[in-house]
Amino acid sequence: MAQGTETPAGPPDSTSPGVTGSAAYLRRRTLRRGSAGWLLLTGLGVAYVVSGDFSGWNIGLSEGGFGGLAVAMVLMGVMYACLVFALAELSAILPTAGGGYGFARRALGTWGGFLTGTAILIEYILAPAAISLFIGDYVESLGLFGLTSGWPVYLACFAIFIGIHLWGVGEALRFSLVVTAIAVAALLIFAVGAFTEFDAARLNDIPADPAAFGSSSWLPYGLLGIWAAFPFGMWFFLGVEGVPLAAEEAKDPVRSMPKALTISLAVLVFLALITFVSATGAQGANAIKEAGNPLVVALQGSGEPTALSRFVNYAGLAGLVASFFSLIFAGSRQLFALSRAGYLPRFLSLTNRRKSPYLGLLIPGVIGFTLAAWSGNGGRMLNVAVFGATISYALMALSHIVLRRREPDLPRPYRTPGGARTSGVAFVLACSALVATFLVDRDAAFIALGVYAVALAYFAFYSRHRLVAAAPEEEFAALAAAEAELKRG
Repeated sequence: MAQGTETPAGPPDSTSPGVTGSAAYLRRRTLRRGSAGWLLLTGLGVAYVVSGDFSGWNIGLSEGGFGGLAVAMVLMGVMYACLVFALAELSAILPTAGGGYGFARRALGTWGGFLTGTAILIEYILAPAAISLFIGDYVESLGLFGLTSGWPVYLACFAIFIGIHLWGVGEALRFSLVVTAIAVAALLIFAVGAFTEFDAARLNDIPADPAAFGSSSWLPYGLLGIWAAFPFGMWFFLGVEGVPLAAEEAKDPVRSMPKALTISLAVLVFLALITFVSATGAQGANAIKEAGNPLVVALQGSGEPTALSRFVNYAGLAGLVASFFSLIFAGSRQLFALSRAGYLPRFLSLTNRRKSPYLGLLIPGVIGFTLAAWSGNGGRMLNVAVFGATISYALMALSHIVLRRREPDLPRPYRTPGGARTSGVAFVLACSALVATFLVDRDAAFIALGVYAVALAYFAFYSRHRLVAAAPEEEFAALAAAEAELKRG
């Protein structure tokens, strides 16, 4: 057979290069294995999220007040905890770059894999674009180099940090760990300073809306305010589910993935609690509910900047850089896996000499920069990203449930505490959060649905007939199908 010739193989609607062609195909699409231990993976998990502690979450006070956002944060924390435990099991079963796509591909078939992977891509392409706008605002407010927020700053963000990723995954994750450590240290210092001004009476200083059902000083916007605050409660954890996307480049992923996911979530829960309570109690919920930099406002109110508030302002920039940097990594790996398996154009999964998916980094970077420079609406883009995230959460939780019931004897080096009941809780809460996005920004939700519709049309009419069965996630699913057929026989 000629090299590169494709013949039908594997599951239905799949094609695979011949024996020689398969080796050549995958050799040009190989990541650097063993580059990340559990510490770098834990840093990656925290880096995805840490910018959300510095800003964004406080808008939830405008939707639910302190009580509504507090309940929403707890419920979303439960959702992420249940999801992380499920992903820890799934990533130990299938430690590849496909992450959520790979898990759903095994459990829900090609359509489920594509739906999940596309939702993850929406999150990880839109979120960096939004964060680049926030970085521009910080650069301007801090007066760095006399720059103003605009396309030159956004371009510099994408060019510099994509360049570090192209250098190599080990170097990229070490850079991310350092910047993340700075941001985490700043949050701890902020909390100490804010608690010196803490007054519990300020937590509930938003006037209650008498027209809202169930309104009170604790729930000024009523019971519905809790639901509307769901997307903002997610901001304390949004992105941690991306850790499994580094599985193919991890050292001993079967052990390091569950460990990194668990530790990173524990760190994020701690940071969420101290940041939320100390910031709100320092100046009051009403003072920070619409602030672009709530931690700075919590420290100085309407007064003059202090040494501590300036430090936190600079650290906020570090937090944004950490999240921006790590989300670029996540998006490139999800794009790499979908492309390698043929769901997206295959050239996007080519890797360079340093085993980085260069087109998977550059093309989303171009898209992200274009969106940032064209729209200038970071909040809208983040709402679109949240919509994609909630869809992926529901599908990943469902994948865990399906695999637990369909393949109970599948070797599981790590087992989710509570089993399918745990992922069932994640599924219900994810669906609730998905509906809540329509309460916050209906336009963003419909934009995400429009992107989804275009992607599904591409898959339905083109790429599902050109899948590559030699890709790890597809091969894994094909083996499962073959084993099931043998059992039935």
